Amino acid sequence: MKFSRMFIPTTKETPKDASLPSHQYLVRGGYVNQVGAGIYNFMPLGKIVLDKIRSVVKSELDDAGCNEVQLGFVTPLELWKQSGRATKMGLEMLRIKDRKNGEFVLSPTNEEAMVDMVKNRVTSYKDLPINLYQINTKFRDEARPRFGLLRGREFLMKDGYSFHESEEDMIREFHLMEETYKKIFTRLGLDFRVVDADSGAIGGTGSKEFHVLAQSGEDTIVVCKSCEYGANIEAATRQPKEVKGKREKGKEKVLTPDVTSIEDVSKFLDVEPSQTIKAVIKKAVYEETQKVVVFFVRGDDELEETKATNAVNALELVDASEDDIQDAGLKAGYVGMFGLPKDIVFVVDNELKDEDNLICGANEENYHLTGVDLKDLSDVKYDDLIAVQEGDKCSCCGGELIHTKGIEVGHIFQLGTRYSASMNANFLDRNGKTQPFIMGTYGIGVSRLISAIIEQHHDEKGILWTKESTPFMVDVIVSNAKNEDELNFANEIYETLKKYKVEAILDDRVDARYGFKMGDFELLGFPYGVIIGKKLVDGLVEIVDRKTLEKFEIKKEELVGKILEMIG
Repeated sequence: MKFSRMFIPTTKETPKDASLPSHQYLVRGGYVNQVGAGIYNFMPLGKIVLDKIRSVVKSELDDAGCNEVQLGFVTPLELWKQSGRATKMGLEMLRIKDRKNGEFVLSPTNEEAMVDMVKNRVTSYKDLPINLYQINTKFRDEARPRFGLLRGREFLMKDGYSFHESEEDMIREFHLMEETYKKIFTRLGLDFRVVDADSGAIGGTGSKEFHVLAQSGEDTIVVCKSCEYGANIEAATRQPKEVKGKREKGKEKVLTPDVTSIEDVSKFLDVEPSQTIKAVIKKAVYEETQKVVVFFVRGDDELEETKATNAVNALELVDASEDDIQDAGLKAGYVGMFGLPKDIVFVVDNELKDEDNLICGANEENYHLTGVDLKDLSDVKYDDLIAVQEGDKCSCCGGELIHTKGIEVGHIFQLGTRYSASMNANFLDRNGKTQPFIMGTYGIGVSRLISAIIEQHHDEKGILWTKESTPFMVDVIVSNAKNEDELNFANEIYETLKKYKVEAILDDRVDARYGFKMGDFELLGFPYGVIIGKKLVDGLVEIVDRKTLEKFEIKKEELVGKILEMIG
């Protein structure tokens, strides 16, 4: 391809709403243009990158024995009602009606549609397993679309679904997909981590996320410094904390006037925060109701909201207002697990189970209880509620846990019968009995990967594409396209590189100055540049490595061989 024939509208101006390098460079480089909140068009360079990433994803999935299909972007709402997710997906799912008042959704994911495709078409265990996938447009009505392609409303996603006769076979496929995803992200040149994750609205009993490590990532990832353990903070676990410095406190109700925070309680009673119990009051949102719930964690711990949401099976948790708290009969700052109003749902963190000599609120204004023994509690629900902190010990090896940031680019789930059972999708097993399919589901954010690559591979001048993702491997730059000798030699090199199947672009623009062409080369991020300039009369040209910006001269006769050697 030649610059003179290609639509590449580069600009020096940074979009006002673009805070991340990937967003800035994709817009400035003419890879994408925004047409609405969270909605982007892919221009020629962007479409090339998108197709190359798609090709890597497809080739690895096909090698793993998966079958590509294509589902409709618009899905009947009835399928979502069958699975029970018509309301659970919340406002992110955009509903539409046609002229006959039929209800549809713009697909945010496609478990239901894929189950419907397989249902009554695969009827025997002899036809299992199968793994079907598509790479198709999705839409989620994000409340706050931002960061360019990283959090858009419309995006390209690979979503795959496997069907099995047994849980063991589903787990085998789950591990196969984990290894396949690793191959995909490795080929794309990414530094990534596989982490344990929360299954969210998709459901299922086990899931793993694939995160590209980048400080601009929205997700907090907990990793161990000594082993391979990694988890999204929403699902991270630790070894139980060792509580030191406990002071013996008799069992009594103590006057604590105007002492409402953990810090104040600790100072007032001369104890460590770890000896206190923190009450976190929230309002749980369900499909048809809302109610105040209370979570109890150790005083020096923090509540992890996703874990807490799952613990009470809510759609989401929101902050309880002062009126909510008062109407529930609670005393803010003095809430404890003994003497709560009978209709209050509460959950206690696992690490507090059977603990004694603790301090909590007395459910009476200006009073706390000391010497609390949780073994005295009955009919209490315990669950993992805490957010793992840096410095906590790894549950696998005891090593130190640290936080890092990640961009989620893939997620795989062990679904079980979550969808097949609710949608009556069955097969005959080896004993001739009807059973629901055991399922797995596997997703990759294909368009999101474009931004993830840039967030990990850029400098202050522009993009640094990896070899598998770059639109062009070599940019042949004619310093002065009005010079016939330079232009003719550049054309010769360009055609030769094409014969060797090297993806090259020829910057043959006549009206663009050399400095402008180099600025575009640095911004657009092609791995190598070949500069045809004044030294051509001496038989010399320059090669520039975009990653290091190092230049070196080479005889023109050796140019093609050197380029082939460099790109491997």
